[in-house]
Amino acid sequence: MAKSPDAFRTIREVADWLGVAAHVLRFWESKFTQIKPIKRAGGRRYYRPTDMRLIGGIKVLLHDEGMTIRGVQRLLREKGVTAVAARAPEVDPDMMVAQAQPAPSIAEMAREENMPSPAPRPTPAQPVTQATPTPLPDGLAALNARKAVLKSLPEVQSAPILARLRKLQAGLMATAHG
Repeated sequence: MAKSPDAFRTIREVADWLGVAAHVLRFWESKFTQIKPIKRAGGRRYYRPTDMRLIGGIKVLLHDEGMTIRGVQRLLREKGVTAVAARAPEVDPDMMVAQAQPAPSIAEMAREENMPSPAPRPTPAQPVTQATPTPLPDGLAALNARKAVLKSLPEVQSAPILARLRKLQAGLMATAHG
């Protein structure tokens, strides 16, 4: 079921429409006081069609035409919101209802890249045993392969795992050189 063109949109829908990350929209809200989404309980943002046109115009000016934030702020002061909003791309209602696909797991990404998949986590019924040590060069190669897969994930998902892999890599390097 398609949304009405006058319907409010979530931050995810607007971000997908513009092809930017949601945090970029929140950053623009801090830089452009003219962007005023409705905030519901829990801080959830809903953008009106007028907000969407303004954000779309800002995106075109910043990303497509190469203007600076200060330049867009000046344009908003001098020519107004309607001049900036007029540059926005059309809202495609069909795109707005597309269901987001869940992010692939690290194991799925590893299979696609022909990399070794991460070791499965033991279930509570299985006792945790000491793994057989992998020769150091293979261990470093496996860590680097996993880091490459993780870097392609959104930072929110990959940051804690990448930090742990960096610690493991440092330990392996210290063992190899010490």
